[in-house]
Amino acid sequence: MHGKPATPAQRDTIFALASAPGRAGLAVVRVSGPQAAEAIRHLTGHEPPSERKAVLRSLFDKSIDERIDTALVLFFAAPHSYTGENVSEFQVHGGRAVTAALLSALSHFAGFRPAAAGEFTRRAVENGRLDLTQAEAIADLVSAETDAQRLLALGQYDGRLAELYEGWRSRLIRAAAWIEAAIDFADEDIPADAAARSRTSLGAILHEIQTHLNDGRRGEILREGLHVAVIGPPNAGKSSLVNALAQRDVAIVSEIPGTTRDVIEVRLDLGGYPVILADTAGLREPGDSIEQEGVRRALARAESADLRLLVLDGASGAPTMPGDLPADIVVRNKADIALDKTAPGLWVSAKTGEGLSELADALAERAAKLLAVGEAPVLTRARHRHALEEAARALVAALKTDEPELAAEHIRMALRSIGRITGRVDLDELLDVVFRDFCIGK
Repeated sequence: MHGKPATPAQRDTIFALASAPGRAGLAVVRVSGPQAAEAIRHLTGHEPPSERKAVLRSLFDKSIDERIDTALVLFFAAPHSYTGENVSEFQVHGGRAVTAALLSALSHFAGFRPAAAGEFTRRAVENGRLDLTQAEAIADLVSAETDAQRLLALGQYDGRLAELYEGWRSRLIRAAAWIEAAIDFADEDIPADAAARSRTSLGAILHEIQTHLNDGRRGEILREGLHVAVIGPPNAGKSSLVNALAQRDVAIVSEIPGTTRDVIEVRLDLGGYPVILADTAGLREPGDSIEQEGVRRALARAESADLRLLVLDGASGAPTMPGDLPADIVVRNKADIALDKTAPGLWVSAKTGEGLSELADALAERAAKLLAVGEAPVLTRARHRHALEEAARALVAALKTDEPELAAEHIRMALRSIGRITGRVDLDELLDVVFRDFCIGK
């Protein structure tokens, strides 16, 4: 969005399927904008119902003189709606033909157009119904796959993260006020300890920001998933183990060494935490160029992973492994045919299922230890981290200088950086980035 934003009266009225596409019992089509009420009049031949009251109405496409469906119709008047604009919703039967017919009818109305991805939520931000952190939380709620992800997103949607950041902004403004006053009103009776109090406050805020940043990226990992690299020699049963944990065939299993050439990922929910298992190529002295690349990728994934699961062939004794392979969990597979089970590690059998529940519990325990976020809000996005790192650098510079003018400028930079997280400043520049990955209908 560039230039001056359109006023509500100038905006198009947008519409989209707000529920998941495909066959279902119900589908919800949402309309938002200055002519949302007209959608109800055109489709039903009746005035909109009372606000937030559902009524049963027949819907017609008058352009082809056909009945579309019988629907529950609701109307939400601005500003008390999701977007802050007039909003109409139509709950129809969830067949593809029904929703296609309704969307086609809406497209024929003057001033109406299909919504872009995230445009409903974007309008909610522009109209002050949500801040940017809450908008991002909605996207996270829609994509949440585990309880831990859901709870993290709910806390952010409830405003816990925004409250923390806005608290820092308010305190920075107060601290900056005395410095600005000393510059602009040097001849006035400014308290002698005002500058010292400001510096103390700045130091406290900087410490809190640095503590917030130094969290091991728990929130970001929890939002994206804990990466676990499954590594080990060929034929140790890595792919079989990944398939057994996933309870479906995601990796090719073969007795031929070197079958796995690339990294194969599968997402799991372990104890409510999101885990991404990566099956990798067997680690040995590689043969052809393709196998060499597979081994290179396996080692790179092991190095970048949050956890490393080293799988060894428990039936053939301890193998010699190339290179230094630090492992967080050692698993000895093929327990069902092993003659000696005294070697350390978790003994499992991908074939019979022996020890798999214990392995899943061990992974869930490690995930809980690494991702436990506690009561305090945590960082969830790289965008937030980048802005806070900028703010911290500006505050360090403000505390180092003895020039009040320079200190004031550094504080203003910190304020702008923190404000960009919630959308208090530079909103137009941020919206395209924030809503790029939203789904249609949100």
